[in-house]
Amino acid sequence: RFQQVQSMMCDLMEWRSQLLSGTLPKDELKELKQKVTSKIDYGNKVLELDLIVRDEDGNILDPDKTSVISLFHAHEEATNKITERIKEEMSKDQPDYASYSRMSSSPTHSLYVFVRNFVCRMGEDAELFMSLYDPQKSTIISENYLVRWGSRGFPKEIDMLNNLKVVFTDLGNKDLSRDKIYLVCQIVRVGRMDLRDSNSKKYTQGLRRPFGVAGTAVS
Repeated sequence: RFQQVQSMMCDLMEWRSQLLSGTLPKDELKELKQKVTSKIDYGNKVLELDLIVRDEDGNILDPDKTSVISLFHAHEEATNKITERIKEEMSKDQPDYASYSRMSSSPTHSLYVFVRNFVCRMGEDAELFMSLYDPQKSTIISENYLVRWGSRGFPKEIDMLNNLKVVFTDLGNKDLSRDKIYLVCQIVRVGRMDLRDSNSKKYTQGLRRPFGVAGTAVS
């Protein structure tokens, strides 16, 4: 039982980190909340604790604001779900200690990135957006890290020279199990509409236009 609860706690800690990261879209956030509440209810059953009834969004029902009939149906539905879950767990031949390899590592991981230089013949200011990308699902799995680069080949904030560092945090075991993860840098040019414009009276300054993209595999 201890190993079973330990495995559940590792899952809950990993999911909690994902919830606190604030990077999940609304549908995935709702799905993850349901997984968390389902795991908690199942753990309470294993530990022979009281059953907690919830609404569709996973919130605990208030007995003072919920009718007896509704509470009964909620208890019945929760009991059926937990019973099905127990049957699924019992049908697995995999022993509990098989998850030791996963639990031996930290439930969350981080990626440290140090931007040393940006070399590109552009002639104008640029904005660099760096993020982690899953090519299998064609989706970005992290927030963007923004670096503003000047036209003279230095960061716009000169005091940030040799200090452009970022840590992509709250990467769970699910992220490490992806086939590939890329560090992608999107380059946005900030300045004239056309680089060939030379007369200051004919062009508008401060326009943001996509210029290029770069990427490298990190896993």
